[in-house]
Parts: sequence; C-alpha cells; structure tokens
Amino acid sequence: MLKAYKYRIYPTNEQKDQLIRSMGSARWFYNYALNLTSQTYKETGKGLSRNDIIKLLPGLKKEHEWLSEPPSQCLQQVALDLSSAFLNFFEKRAKYPNFKKKHNQQSIRFPQSVKLQGDYLKLPKLGKIYCKVSRLPEGTIKSVTVSLTPSGQFYASCLYENGKEKPSVKASGKAVGIDCGLSHFVITSDGSKHGNPKYYRKYETKLAKKQKQLSRKVKGSQNRNKARIKVAKVHAKITRCREDFLHKLSRKLVDENQVIVVENLAVKNMVKNHPYGFASRFKSGNPPNALAHKLAKSISDAGWGQFCTMLKYKAEWEGKVYIEVDRFFPSSKTCHVCLNQVGSLTLDVREWTCEKCQTKHDRDINAAINIREEGLRLLSQCGLDGVRRRATGVAGGHLATASGVRVRPSKGTAFTRR
Repeated sequence: MLKAYKYRIYPTNEQKDQLIRSMGSARWFYNYALNLTSQTYKETGKGLSRNDIIKLLPGLKKEHEWLSEPPSQCLQQVALDLSSAFLNFFEKRAKYPNFKKKHNQQSIRFPQSVKLQGDYLKLPKLGKIYCKVSRLPEGTIKSVTVSLTPSGQFYASCLYENGKEKPSVKASGKAVGIDCGLSHFVITSDGSKHGNPKYYRKYETKLAKKQKQLSRKVKGSQNRNKARIKVAKVHAKITRCREDFLHKLSRKLVDENQVIVVENLAVKNMVKNHPYGFASRFKSGNPPNALAHKLAKSISDAGWGQFCTMLKYKAEWEGKVYIEVDRFFPSSKTCHVCLNQVGSLTLDVREWTCEKCQTKHDRDINAAINIREEGLRLLSQCGLDGVRRRATGVAGGHLATASGVRVRPSKGTAFTRR
C-alpha cells in the first residue's frame, strides 16, 4: 500500500536557487507541451502521447541549455503529469488543463535516486537537504515531490510502499451518520456536535490589512513582492489551521466507527454567489447577493469537501465502509421516527415537531440519523461492491444502484427502513 509523508525541508541558499530554477524549467516544459498538444489537436484532431512529449526533450535541451540543469527524469515526469491531466479531462474528472503560473505553488518530482537518511533528504544534483522528520516512514521510498508554497516554504512529499495489503472491508460494527453545517461543523447521529472553528473569519481582519498594503505597492517592485509574501503567509496559516482541525476530526470519526455515512454535497454549486442558489431556502425568500456571498464565504471556510475526502481515504486505510447519500435525499425534513415528511423546512428553523407522531426534532441530529439509516439501507440493498460502484457513479444528484441504473430517491426507496 502506498502512503505519502510530507515534511518541511530547509535547503541552503544555493539549493534554493537550484530548486527554483528546476521548478521553473519543469513549469516551462509543461506549458510548452500543453500549448503544442492543444495546437496539434486543433490541426489534426489528435493530441500528443506521453512518449511524443518525452521525445521533444533532446531537441529542446539543445535549443535551451538551461533545460539540462534539472535531472532528466524530473522533466519526463512532467510528460506523465500532462498526460494524466488530459486523461482526467476526457474522463470528466477535471477541467481542461491550464497553464501553470509562476506565483502559484511550484513543484518538481524526483522518481529515482532519492534517500531519507536521518534528518537529511538526499536528492539527485542537490545533495543532502535538512528535513524536519516529524513521523518515521515505513517501507521503501518510491519518489519525492518537492513543492514551494507562495509564502516561500519548501516541503517534500515522500511516497513510500510499505508492503502491506489494504485491509479487507467489514460492514459489521458501529455506524454513524454525519451532517455538515455552518454553526456546528459536524453533527453526528449519536447527538455529538463539533464546533466550526471558522479560521478564515478569525484571520480575516489581518488578511484584509495585508491585502490593502499589497494593493498600494507598485507592480513589479521588490516591495510588492515582499507584501505578496506576507499575504501568502496569512493564507498559509489559515490553510494549516484548517487542515489540522480536519485531520484530527476525521481521524477521530474513523477510529470510532466502522460504517461512515455522509451526504454527497455539491459544494461548488453552494458557493456560487447568486440569489437563487443555496441561500434561497431562507424563510424571507431569495436574499440579496450580500447574504449569498456571506454564505459562500462561510461554506468555503468550512472545508466540507476536503473533510469528506479525508474521511474516505482514511476509511480505506482502516478497512472501513464509507458511503455517500444522495444530496437530494430529504434528510432534514423527514421524521426519523415515523418517516413523515414535512412540506418545506427553511434554514432558519433549527427545531421542529412532527405533525404525525409529535416527536420534537433537532434539525441537524434528525438529519444525521436519517443519513445513517439511508446509508445502511443502501449497504443492505447493494452490498459492499454496490456501494463502491455507487461512490463513483453519482452524477447530477442521482442515485446509482448496484445495477448501474441512476434513479432519484423516491418515497418507495429512500423512506424504507432496512
């Protein structure tokens, strides 16, 4: 099983310059190959394969001598990355590949001749670089990807093969339904509520101050570059705080439960700043754009998508079941006791009483219970293989059954107990 360990590295000034130049060479070659592939496709209807891109290197090195500075295998990895980007595009997992920008995060991958010896990482043509090893890796190192953040920090992601097989998945055990929110980040079916730290809101004033200072600098000046780094450091602080919170919470939930059920949220649609989107479910009707923008910022700050991704891969590591319930499943407005469904339930209603059985519900806990029950129903109906296929078969808000047929949840299916 492959696992990656990410460490902070501290190269010398000479090593920094060499790494930055190598990253620049890799970025230039990626953009060159992307442009050539796009032009070839327009003219002939066919793109360039990975081998075609690699064959360009000898001629380009004669024309541009600085392309010979990074290890040749690093530039060959660029061809692999570009072909993977096009594959993801054609299989509708991503958008069309974009050109890489200089001031975004830069990276370069070393596929061979890499070693982690004590507190030092040995890379070809760079020698030993001091590395802050926070966790001891297990297994054989396969590759190292060195990245440079916009704030000027270097990190090394070391990919290891630990020789272990993925544990067999078992569906028996404690199950939990998870409802994501804004007031509380996570509400579970057992009644637990985990607060939303709102790190972006916490550092928003400081970020606005740094951005204001940046806007007053002359473009292209050294002072502007220094101000840009200060803004990037605030963004990096927010990102690290959020990731730390999400890692700890996702690890806790995976360790405590065998079956984990969440909603398949369309976060990209929720953060669109228009008055007829996610925010329109308020009692007052369609709010002004300012309110929609406020929700969009809070949703982006929460990091629901990243949280679900962490739950998924950690569950796979531990041999546990991860299930996504369709986003159109009416979890909030369905009574988990009698399955009665209310007509409408606006976002400002946090508690409601079922008209049929008179049960008083906490909106979020009730939703989490319904999510758990729907996940268990899918598990019993489709089995483990069906749930796995469904995880990759959800599209456009439809349920993918074990047979591959996509259906919307109906009262005959989504409201039937196991």
